[in-house]
Amino acid sequence: MEKLPTPGGVATLLANPNPDSGSDLPEIVLQVVDLRPIGNSSTRYTFMASDGKMKIKAMLPTHFASEINSGNLQNLGLIRVLDYTLNSIPNQTEKALIVTKGEVVASSLDSEIKSEVKEEMVMEKETIKVSKQGAEPLIVLKPKQEMNVKSATQIVKEERGNAAPAARLSMTRRVHPLVSLNPYQGNWTIKVRVTNKGNLRTYRNARGEGHVFNVELTDEDGTQIQATMFNEAAKKFYPKFELGKVYYISKGSLRIANKQFKTVQNDYEMTLNENAIVEEAEGEVFIPETKFNFVKIDQLSSYVNSRELIDVIGIVQNVSSTLSIRRKSDNETIPKRDITIADDSNKTVVVSLWNDLATNVGQELLDIVDTSPVVAIKSLKVGEFQGISLSTVGKSIVQINPDLPEANKLRSWYDSEGKGASMASIGSDMVSPNTKSGARSMYSDRVFLSHITSDPSLGHDKLVFFSINAYISFIKGDQTMWYRACKTCNKKVSEASGSGYWCEACGKNDDQSSLRYIMILKVSDPTGEAWISVFNEQAEKIIGCSADELERIKTEDGDDQYLMKLKEAMWEPHLFRVSVTPNEYNGEKRQRITVRGHAPVDPATESKYLLEEIAKLSA
Repeated sequence: MEKLPTPGGVATLLANPNPDSGSDLPEIVLQVVDLRPIGNSSTRYTFMASDGKMKIKAMLPTHFASEINSGNLQNLGLIRVLDYTLNSIPNQTEKALIVTKGEVVASSLDSEIKSEVKEEMVMEKETIKVSKQGAEPLIVLKPKQEMNVKSATQIVKEERGNAAPAARLSMTRRVHPLVSLNPYQGNWTIKVRVTNKGNLRTYRNARGEGHVFNVELTDEDGTQIQATMFNEAAKKFYPKFELGKVYYISKGSLRIANKQFKTVQNDYEMTLNENAIVEEAEGEVFIPETKFNFVKIDQLSSYVNSRELIDVIGIVQNVSSTLSIRRKSDNETIPKRDITIADDSNKTVVVSLWNDLATNVGQELLDIVDTSPVVAIKSLKVGEFQGISLSTVGKSIVQINPDLPEANKLRSWYDSEGKGASMASIGSDMVSPNTKSGARSMYSDRVFLSHITSDPSLGHDKLVFFSINAYISFIKGDQTMWYRACKTCNKKVSEASGSGYWCEACGKNDDQSSLRYIMILKVSDPTGEAWISVFNEQAEKIIGCSADELERIKTEDGDDQYLMKLKEAMWEPHLFRVSVTPNEYNGEKRQRITVRGHAPVDPATESKYLLEEIAKLSA
């Protein structure tokens, strides 16, 4: 039998905008029409829900993104609505359907289902049918659908028994899943678990001193949202929220999340003022489903130094022994372990596990590394140590050989072809320009300087990378060219009382230290010029000597020889791999362009590249 939408399904939903329980709903199957993502989101999709006669604007829950990406649900497909809510659309009379729970009935039909009916006009709960003969409109009242409505008291008795006061209070209002909330929805109650709690911080601005506090909240479906409290609300709720406990929350507000500061995968963020209601759900314990939004290893470069945390999945290639690292903030020694993972982009990346993850999960991985286990890690910080690296934070979650479709797909790839494939580190393209893959990176994303300097918004959301061919046109001789560094960790050292140098990172005093370059220089190409930041490895190749040697020339041979050495490095062509990010100096916004990789210009390779670019223009 052909699968079809439920006749009158949209009208049934409109008649019951806020069902008390998904179990009370009749079976409603709707067709997905005009399916599209919301903005640039990869997890939120909107569509027109059709029953063949009526349509309503609708939005799918975020977990449906995997169904869409896998092709299980396509445009003109069918879904069964298991739970939902109806929200008002600002400045419009229509409502929007928010599907909070559903399942795919058919991936896609051949065409849109349309019922052949007489012309209709729907007005609230009345249907006016106009006959073709021009007769007077006949008003037909729809029979009111019988719903099994239960009072809050009945629900408490049947489902909660002797529940705590907060739980009994919560049953007088419907609990909304986080995925259904939006800034235009005024009256809601959520049940969430505190999965991360920040510190109560003090800030100062033009209006004076204030306090701010953040928590990350997760509901039973695994959807997360960040909630922020300021001033009186921060002081009121900081002692109330406890990590791991479950709460009912209402009378908060939502707004579009600031991408620069958000730490969870949600388009919105929540604000709680002192009038918000936060009640502990005593006796309520649930473990939120862990939802992943995996990023391919070869796509990590766009997240470098971003506040946004990412999720990865990969095959474990190597596990190091545990190291003891001294933390600068409190001089405490903490354990660290590095693992190397690979995925089907044929790239590898190093992930640093810290604290208990290093000692417990890390040891488990070390014991089974010969079996090449699959590991899924949630909430990782992307850094630029040795190119690109990942690091766990306090709320990171590691799952070994998880029961996930992505894990099964990765295992199948590795067993069939990945085991024998050639892998390259994601950081090699930036830190090893002399390698084959590194040399190619100098010719990818090639742009002129004007492309970077003419667009101040570059790198605003995420770090961006480009390759340039430019001449060094000026090096300031009176700048701070270097810093004194520890020979063990390369971190900055200070002169110790008495003699030697004190390294805060290593927590020790050493008789010797070394100088490392940290300099800026001006580069030029046919379209313009720009100041770029250069660090030790690249600077040594550009200047032609170490910072210690340049300092010796300046001290022993004099300023003339020192400046001559700098001039020798000027007006030579170079290939640079650079990152671009916004920066603020003395209240002025400007770009920070940093060299990540460097190589001399090879005339043969450069000529081949230019000929290929010319061929593209004439194609």
